[in-house]
Amino acid sequence: MSDLSRRDVLRASVAAGVGAVVVPGHTAANTPDIADGSDPGESSGCPPATLTGHIVRPSDASYTDARLGWDQLFSHYPLVIVFAQETQDVMNALTWARQHNVALRVRSGRHALEGWSNVDNGIVIDVSRLKSVQIDPGARIATVGAGLNQLEAVTALAKQNLAVTTGSEGSVGLSGATLGGGLGPLNRWLGMACDSLIAAEVVVPSDHDCVKVINADLQHCSDLLWALRGAGNGNFGIVTQLTYKVYPLISLAYVQATWDGLGDLYGVFEEWQRTVPFADNRLGSELEIDKSQILLSAWLAEGSAAQAKEMLAPILSVGTPDVTVQVGNWGDIFAGAQPPLAQEPANSKFFSEFVKELFPKKAIDIIGDFMRNAPTEESNYFVDAFGGAIKREPRGGTAFVHRDALFYGEIGAVWGTRSTQPGVCDPLTSQAQAWTAEFGQALRPYTDGAYVNVPNVGMQEWETAYWGRQHFEQLRRIKAKYDPHNVFQYEQSIPPASQ
Repeated sequence: MSDLSRRDVLRASVAAGVGAVVVPGHTAANTPDIADGSDPGESSGCPPATLTGHIVRPSDASYTDARLGWDQLFSHYPLVIVFAQETQDVMNALTWARQHNVALRVRSGRHALEGWSNVDNGIVIDVSRLKSVQIDPGARIATVGAGLNQLEAVTALAKQNLAVTTGSEGSVGLSGATLGGGLGPLNRWLGMACDSLIAAEVVVPSDHDCVKVINADLQHCSDLLWALRGAGNGNFGIVTQLTYKVYPLISLAYVQATWDGLGDLYGVFEEWQRTVPFADNRLGSELEIDKSQILLSAWLAEGSAAQAKEMLAPILSVGTPDVTVQVGNWGDIFAGAQPPLAQEPANSKFFSEFVKELFPKKAIDIIGDFMRNAPTEESNYFVDAFGGAIKREPRGGTAFVHRDALFYGEIGAVWGTRSTQPGVCDPLTSQAQAWTAEFGQALRPYTDGAYVNVPNVGMQEWETAYWGRQHFEQLRRIKAKYDPHNVFQYEQSIPPASQ
């Protein structure tokens, strides 16, 4: 996507006044009203809420497309889906859900990897159409709607030679990625995505089934900003707008190297883990081990092709890889690396981990053994280098706790073709899920913790795996302050501390 205006990215997201729940004359066609659900009763302190925005219900022709997420392994059937057009729509939807005692989920990019941004017989509040972009190049501040995906964010900033950390997959929602921490090509240079988050507009529950808008920054509700920097999406409220500190980036050198087969796995992995986490902070790198090849990706901010290849020389000297180098604008390079959605497998199961000590040969051998028996060619083991700026917390701190890791690791099984059928019907599903679970268990002695953006429904002690005990207890106290009645809850959501 080279022209964001064609995608309405510059459409403004207008925040309404605190406490308002209905916009006269703004009710959507075919909108459910109070009669569509249970009577909220006369005890509510707010006027009866009406859903606004673009409303999709089971009887609508667009319902199937509206309910399915990126990972089609999960198939839910919500009562209603609200595509918010502005902050007021979010306020109305949250009030409506509370007044009708309906389960709710928050959705931005549809990449919730255990399907937790959707719910059966409840309301999905989707913010993907909040695509405003305001950039102040002089102040190096960007304020964006919560509906931007990573490709849209990278493209908008790159047009002004600016950047912020994002993941490498363009279709992932920027908001969801940031709120869980946010790792990717620029993280060793700029830190985690959440480190650059300096303010957020959040719709939260209020008294008597009402709602309000909070603008959290370092001066106001700084504890909520701390929590939003790494706690994960949908825990405290609904983020509708994010403000980032952004950084100049005129050009970038992008290196890709491919080794056929897995014969060089030990040498490549060993040199990668000993080189990149300790290299110049401008160098970021990911290593992907597939069933029949090894792929190295590396990005050197404000660097030349020669400099990048020199930094990567210990890795590139292993075997005879096919190497390509591209130097140019970050937006162009990022966009050129995005595969069409239709070509991506339908179903996915991931297992995340952080690694604090160099993998011994036994751990690397385990990777090779499992990858040779992967359920599909597209399945992979993926690592992203840490170190550099990630070690430094920003002013105000963050809930993200894994700053001392050498690298992030991720097991990924992907399979099936896209359709309107739930992925559980695919004959490969049980094999792929078993492979992921066994792979994760085999690497467990060499790993520490997990990434909340890549959760695992079967994980024990997930609270400490994602945030550590101290951070988790602090998050519970913040939850009790902003969502004491646990309105925002899902399978691994943060519960409020006991009052």
